[in-house]
Amino acid sequence: MSSLGYEIVDVFTDRPFAGNPLAVVIGAEQLATDQLQALAREFNLSETVFLLPADAAGASYRVRIFTPERELAFAGHPSIGAAVVAARRGLVRPGDLVQECGAGLLPVRLSEHGHATLTGGEPVVGPPVDAAPLLAAVGLGPAEHTGPPPRRAGCGLEFDYLCVRTEAVAQAVLDPAAALRAGVQLISVFAWEPDGPGAHARVFCPGAGVVEDPATGSAALGLGLWAVASGLLPANGQSRYTVRQGAQLHRPSRLDCTVTALGGRARAATVTGEVVPIATGQIAVPPFVG
Repeated sequence: MSSLGYEIVDVFTDRPFAGNPLAVVIGAEQLATDQLQALAREFNLSETVFLLPADAAGASYRVRIFTPERELAFAGHPSIGAAVVAARRGLVRPGDLVQECGAGLLPVRLSEHGHATLTGGEPVVGPPVDAAPLLAAVGLGPAEHTGPPPRRAGCGLEFDYLCVRTEAVAQAVLDPAAALRAGVQLISVFAWEPDGPGAHARVFCPGAGVVEDPATGSAALGLGLWAVASGLLPANGQSRYTVRQGAQLHRPSRLDCTVTALGGRARAATVTGEVVPIATGQIAVPPFVG
């Protein structure tokens, strides 16, 4: 085997050259982790996903997800993109699927029209935390913070959630040194829009080697958890919300989400997105490093 097939797709958009670009690599099941990481560095996108045969009983397929710097147990736009590419390649049929990944077995509902809905893993919501170190990590001052206090939350991948004034979203700039001091690896900076409901968000990922991500499904999932814990979405039942992201990177994105709560606690969250094909090709297999 000297080369592997791949596709480049844009996720969380209905038009090309928007949303979040993703490399989906097929047929890499014989490669070692170092080889997969080398391929992710070569694509140099926020994430590269490897579409693999399932190992677990009941799974439709398996994915491994890499940033240019490290492997992730879970991520949103690779999960959405992998499901749509798998169907286009005839590896699965539209309907209810089960994705195997580092975060476990996750439900994915795939439409016949290039949409996929991902259900996140077990919801985790932390206690309120001090906003000052998070504000410093993104170059903002105390006056820019508004709304409920920050929390760390996630459904397989945890983010710090920092609610700021609308105009402050565009002003945010990652300060890597301040982020390191604050222990910030993944942070969503957003303005909550109650009329949507939803948010205009930016996501910075210094801990994953990605300065800013244009559309982040895992962060959109966790935002619903934060909103329930903060009293901005109902304490019971299912609520819908929308996240708009990527404008500052000239890659506008839309993430349609739900969160289901009981007794003021989020029990499940989903994110839905479209996937637009951009390119296909072959990439050389990196040498084994052992």
